Amino acid sequence: MTNILLSGCNGKMGRMVTDLAAKDENTAVIAGVDAFGTSAAGYPVYPSFEALAEAGGEKPDVIVDFSNASALEGLLAYAVKEGVPCVLCTTGYSEAQLAAIKEASAKIPVLRSGNMSIGINLLDDLLKEAAAKLTAAGFDVEIVEKHHNQKVDAPSGTALLLADTICAAAGGDYDYVYDRTTRREKRPKKEIGISAVRGGTIVGDHDVIFAGEDEVITFSHRAYSRAVFGKGALEAAKFLPGREPGMYDMHSVLNR
Repeated sequence: MTNILLSGCNGKMGRMVTDLAAKDENTAVIAGVDAFGTSAAGYPVYPSFEALAEAGGEKPDVIVDFSNASALEGLLAYAVKEGVPCVLCTTGYSEAQLAAIKEASAKIPVLRSGNMSIGINLLDDLLKEAAAKLTAAGFDVEIVEKHHNQKVDAPSGTALLLADTICAAAGGDYDYVYDRTTRREKRPKKEIGISAVRGGTIVGDHDVIFAGEDEVITFSHRAYSRAVFGKGALEAAKFLPGREPGMYDMHSVLNR
């Protein structure tokens, strides 16, 4: 049994993970941390990691975080002090926060991914081969991501994850372009255009477009429910305890 401390437990994804964990005989959420309320059913919820530490209680096997980038400092401080592995599902971290995550990974196992979906991470693997061959053949690369109107960051962490994979496979010297309205010039070859759509209740759509001369190849992923992210997070939570300190991602889970 993997005992989980769920950060952001009262958010949409937190509630989803709570429901999925209750149906999984190998996981249990034993406590939660949420700055915006303490109404989650079935386990104690604390307003901060500081409050959790003061209260004591059972030590979790792993922390699963679906909260907000602003919660990172308290989360890492608790995790490092208690020696608890972390599955970080939140996006929108600053460069300084990414550095703090890397520093923490020297002491505890940390799994971070721009998208917890198994499908997206398999797509990411496929893009490594496709990007190397298609960019060498002169194909341009564009990424279009679509999300609901409540998402506050753009582009999505998933779009950046896919762009980073493509850039690395294509030689690592591509620029990311988010807006072309201020320039009047032809499209340079060494760029990846990333466009963000926000509207309605779109859970998450990602299209990676390779446009060549007289042909277009598109890789697409559609998420119809947030459950795909929750299921991936639980697989990561079961994978991480007992691992050596270091940085992990969903490819580590899929290739175990």
